[in-house]
Amino acid sequence: MSNTLTNTSTKGIGLALGGGAALGAAHVGVLKAIDELGIPIEYVAGTSIGALVGAFYAFGMPVYEIEEIALDLHWPDVSTITLPKRGLFSNHELGELLDSRLGDVRFSDAEKSLAVTTTNIADGTKVILDQGDVSNAVKASACIPVLYEPVEIDGQFLVDGGLIESIPLSAIQKLDASYIIGVDLKSERQYQEPKNILDILNNTFEIALKHLANVNVDDIDILIQPKLGQYSRTDTQNTAKMIDEGYRVAKPALKEVASFRK
Repeated sequence: MSNTLTNTSTKGIGLALGGGAALGAAHVGVLKAIDELGIPIEYVAGTSIGALVGAFYAFGMPVYEIEEIALDLHWPDVSTITLPKRGLFSNHELGELLDSRLGDVRFSDAEKSLAVTTTNIADGTKVILDQGDVSNAVKASACIPVLYEPVEIDGQFLVDGGLIESIPLSAIQKLDASYIIGVDLKSERQYQEPKNILDILNNTFEIALKHLANVNVDDIDILIQPKLGQYSRTDTQNTAKMIDEGYRVAKPALKEVASFRK
């Protein structure tokens, strides 16, 4: 990995939470390990579900409360059917979930510096959001193309940042973190036989991301990769198990960082 951790660098630790829809439950387990070890996270970046979990964390929500949200969350709770103009569903409810828990907040209100990664679906460029309305930014970052309607922000039609980066490395680097902890939810993926059109879209997205949305892991100081291959991106029946897996993998990996905390 790229940096050697010192006492002084603990002031600049960044956490980059990758995408993976329901697999994001593992992020909660990582946060539990970070909390227990007393690691002082200063910067948070997220892609897709990582943007949602990261926003809660950056605004100071206790990890136990984030865990309660994860355990109660089901895919239909954050989706509504729309007329198929640009997507089959809207994730408007996802923004409402954020607003109901955090209020009408902006990036500048966060306790920890926050950024989320999105993709401009009109030209394929990466767009990092770190200013303005948080719920709109998170909705954009978690917007799976075709499945969800793109989110328009400043005249740009934005979708899932995972199309370009599976882990929001660029965003955490933009925040100027001196030491980076990255969480990858997509290692050792196993594909399920599709039962309907949504399963087909899900597998298509997974396969595309596996080949396209890679990052240079040499720029990540500690890479945490929970073993989630047996779970689907739409699997909300095994949330507790995925939280436990995130914690199981993160706790030993983060002990190096914890040993330097003040």
